[in-house]
Amino acid sequence: MPAAGRVLLRSVTMWLLLQSLLLLASCLRSAAAFPKGCYPSEEEGLKTFRCSHARLTEVPRDIPNDTNKLYLDSNRIPFLPRDAFRDLPLLLELDLSHNAIASVESGAFRGLAEHLHSLDLSSNRLVSVSKDAFSNLKAKVNLSNNPWLCDCRLQELIRAVDLAAGSSGGIVCDSSAQEEHVGKAFLQVIADTDFCNVYKKTTDIAMLVTMFGWFAMVISYLVYYVRQNQEDARRHLEYLKSLPSKQRRSEESSTISTVV
Repeated sequence: MPAAGRVLLRSVTMWLLLQSLLLLASCLRSAAAFPKGCYPSEEEGLKTFRCSHARLTEVPRDIPNDTNKLYLDSNRIPFLPRDAFRDLPLLLELDLSHNAIASVESGAFRGLAEHLHSLDLSSNRLVSVSKDAFSNLKAKVNLSNNPWLCDCRLQELIRAVDLAAGSSGGIVCDSSAQEEHVGKAFLQVIADTDFCNVYKKTTDIAMLVTMFGWFAMVISYLVYYVRQNQEDARRHLEYLKSLPSKQRRSEESSTISTVV
C-alpha cells in the first residue's frame, strides 16, 4: 500500500476512534447526571424518563426537557413544591403513585396545563389539598387510595379536577366530621351531603352568635352607664339638700345642667 494510502487510513481510523470516545464520554456524562435508578428511553415513539423504585426523596432535577412520559412512582417523595415540573413543557403523562406525598403546593403543576393529559397521584398520603394546586389543569387525575378528610375542601377539589376513569370509587373518607361517613366512597357521601353548604350554615350561625354577643355587651354597658350616672346624680342631689338654700339652688342648677 502506498505511503499516502497508509496515512489516509491511519487518519480515518484515528478520527473514528476519537468520535467513538467522544460519544462514549457524552453517554457517561449524561448517565452520571441522572439520579441512581433513573434512565431515559423511548416507548411507542414517546421520550420516556423512568425513576421507578429509585428511592427518591424529591423530584429529580436535570430531567430532559423533551420528556413526554415521566415515571416517579414507588419512591419516597413527601411533597410537591411550586414549579416542580416547570421545565417539562412537553410532558404528557406523569406518574407519582405509591409515594409519601402529603402536600401539594399551589403551582406545583404550573406549566403543564397545555399538554399533560394523565396525572397519577394514587396511593399517597394526601389528606387535604387546595383546588388551586390543580388550577387550569386539564389532565385526567387519579386521586384514589389516599387517606382523605371528607370536607368542603375535598368537595371543591373533586369538582375542579377531571377524575380518571374508574378512579372515583377509590376516593374514600378516611376521616370526617361525621363518623358515619368514614369508610365510604366520597362520591357516595356527597350524593346526600353538601359539605360546603353545611360549612356555610355553620359559619353563618357563628357570625350571628358573635354579633349577638357584641350587641349584648353594648346594651349591658349602656345600662350600666345610665344606672351609674343616675346613682351619682341622686347622691349629689341628696348632698345639695343638706346645704344652705342659696348655695343649694346654685349647685342644683349646675347639677341639672350637667345631667341634661
